[in-house]
Amino acid sequence: MTLLQRSIDKIKSFVDCSSVSSTSNAGISAAVADSLDVLGFDVEQTTYLDPRGVTKVNLVASRKPLAAGATEAGGLAYFCHTDVIPADHWTGPGGDPFKCVVRENRIYGRGSCDMKGSLVAMLSAVAKTLQVDQKAPLWIVCTADEEVGFLGAKDLVKNSAEYRNIVEAQPLSIIGEPTRLSVVHAHKGIVGMRITSRGRAAHSSTTEGVNANEAMVPLLQTLLDIRKKTEESAVYHDDRFVPPVLSWNFGVSDGCNAVNMTPAKSVAWVSLRPMPQVDGRDLMQMVATKAEELGLEYEVCEGGDPLWIDPDESCIRDLCTLAGGKPKTVCYGTDGGEFHELQHRVVCGPGDIAQAHTSDEWLEIEQLSKGIDLYEKAVRFWCTEI
Repeated sequence: MTLLQRSIDKIKSFVDCSSVSSTSNAGISAAVADSLDVLGFDVEQTTYLDPRGVTKVNLVASRKPLAAGATEAGGLAYFCHTDVIPADHWTGPGGDPFKCVVRENRIYGRGSCDMKGSLVAMLSAVAKTLQVDQKAPLWIVCTADEEVGFLGAKDLVKNSAEYRNIVEAQPLSIIGEPTRLSVVHAHKGIVGMRITSRGRAAHSSTTEGVNANEAMVPLLQTLLDIRKKTEESAVYHDDRFVPPVLSWNFGVSDGCNAVNMTPAKSVAWVSLRPMPQVDGRDLMQMVATKAEELGLEYEVCEGGDPLWIDPDESCIRDLCTLAGGKPKTVCYGTDGGEFHELQHRVVCGPGDIAQAHTSDEWLEIEQLSKGIDLYEKAVRFWCTEI
């Protein structure tokens, strides 16, 4: 059996381990730990309880160098997440999002692209390199809850002893999200707000109720005005990104499904995507001030920070040489924004972000093969050829 076929089989086994963010990722973490053990890694596991009380697992696996003249500095660290989004309306072949189907050079299944396929590409690349040839350390890091607020990465930074070793070593840190193997040196972040208006429910034929939507209307106008400002004012633009705006987005719901009932609660939400030099916090303060004026409850929902590494930094140039092409920016975020202490971060992985979170998610086998090749080159460049 070829390495590529073994890699496809490994993706199938990982996708079989359903790890939707609302459930525990202990199963997939155990499967990954077994694969890492075979490859000679020491695996640190840390656990935490998410806001629902569900146990989540982070892995930090290290493989120390054994070659003569080895160093504990530098090397390479690969980062991924093991959780996936739900697949309640799956339209892909086979009918089961957690049973991979290979068809027409594509591997279909939830997480195949985002991002269990990327993890398998790195595992396969590492399998082609020997620990006795390593002159610098190698890490593989798997976090939980990337899809729901980067909770795993945040916990990892606080509680992982091995992560402290990564910070000390300052390796090239590859966040393996799908980029079609382009080298991404910067991305946006994300932050949100929730505003709640409370009224009193009653039959709509009476005057006993207080419609919660009424106090929300002026707030919605403020949200619309701010959105227009973010589109029109160059102060809130960064032309290094496409689109160059904060992507201010909002919505509202009163949860009411009967026309003869006065809504007792109305909730508005806002999301925006901060950029390295435009964080939009002044706009959020405008919303907070308006909410206070209207007597509404207000909550900031922290998400993830933007990432910016100078495109002229040597690690970016070197990876671009291996991958081909020029460094780029993207408008989405990754949990790489949480790893502020790592100076040499880059986002680069097989697959297309356009396939992530779709109802028929898939990864091209060609992208998997190219991902294995590029990751092998990276491991050799930063861990064996120094």
